[in-house]
Amino acid sequence: MTETPFVDISEKLRILGTAHVSTASVEAVREQISTYQPDIVAVELCSSRHQALTSNRRLDKEGLLKVVKEGKAPLVLLQSLLAAEQRKMGLDEGQQPGAELLVAVQEAEAADLEVALIDRDIQTTLRRAWKKMRFREKFRILWSLLGDDEDEDEDGPGVNELLENQDLLSSLMEELRTFSPGAGVVLIDERDAFLAGKISALQGSEKKILAVVGAGHLKGIEKHLNEQTSPSKEGLKELDHLPIRGRFAKSIPWLIPLFVMSLMGYFIATGEGVSLIEMFTVWTAANAVFAALGCALARGHPLAILTAAAASPITSLNPTLAAGWFAGYVQLKLREPTAEDLQQFLKLESLGSFWSNKAGRVLLVTSLSNLGSMAGAWFAAAGLLGSLGA
Repeated sequence: MTETPFVDISEKLRILGTAHVSTASVEAVREQISTYQPDIVAVELCSSRHQALTSNRRLDKEGLLKVVKEGKAPLVLLQSLLAAEQRKMGLDEGQQPGAELLVAVQEAEAADLEVALIDRDIQTTLRRAWKKMRFREKFRILWSLLGDDEDEDEDGPGVNELLENQDLLSSLMEELRTFSPGAGVVLIDERDAFLAGKISALQGSEKKILAVVGAGHLKGIEKHLNEQTSPSKEGLKELDHLPIRGRFAKSIPWLIPLFVMSLMGYFIATGEGVSLIEMFTVWTAANAVFAALGCALARGHPLAILTAAAASPITSLNPTLAAGWFAGYVQLKLREPTAEDLQQFLKLESLGSFWSNKAGRVLLVTSLSNLGSMAGAWFAAAGLLGSLGA
């Protein structure tokens, strides 16, 4: 069996590095809890991921409708796509991602040990990563997610090789940083610091601690703890803080409606009725066509496509609404996911599965309709600005 790496920071603190898709890591967790006999088992989980793992939580219709209404479809899709990539690795060894973390919790509870959740909330991590990434980086990641699965490197390193070769693991982590420096800071550096800070806070209890973390974070956490650079409580709060958009960023969605309404007021004031009709036609057509195209790309129901087309010219003038919400709701009602669809959604393994699964398609309809509506609004505004200049 592969030797799962661990480091002893002190007599009362051991950090175990695992692969979230490795059978060897599952066995290593059991062995370490049995032989090391900790008082506290700290796991790389946040409360939401802990609840999902321990309760075997499944998506339900109410949850899917809430995701659509709250505009969280793109975030859920991104999280699901990333999980699907990890899950494909896990299936090679018969393990689902996070299996060793679930075992750590179960073994600790069975032995009446304290369980400490030391990871940052997954949505906070994703939002901070998205915020720090440049547009080019976001496009590259989305393009890679939409890429053909057949292009995957079949000769790439396996899970066991990564656990045995920490230099190889470090080089792969650095590849992520090269691919996307912004995401690298959040997914690697910030989480190393956050995990180290949470572990450091537990040390004050003088209890024996076993921390179970991803092997990719092992060196970073060890460095923070040994050099005593772990963040304080205030530092942890800062790392756990959701990015807040500034006033200018908040005003951007209102710029196009403000421009269109101002232009309409100008034409009404000057009595240029023909220009007003032309403006209405350009605005309606561009919004309707692009929103409908986005919904069609998601393979939405014909009535969902019509809904996206009808709603987009109106919702684009009100940033508190979105055409995708209405299209997604219609798709949900007309092609209602079955209980099996909802259960299988969290097990999807490839991008193609998101189109074939009814729950995944609702999210795609919502997201792509919104994206199309946004593109249509910008296209229409550009066209109106050009015609004004002419």
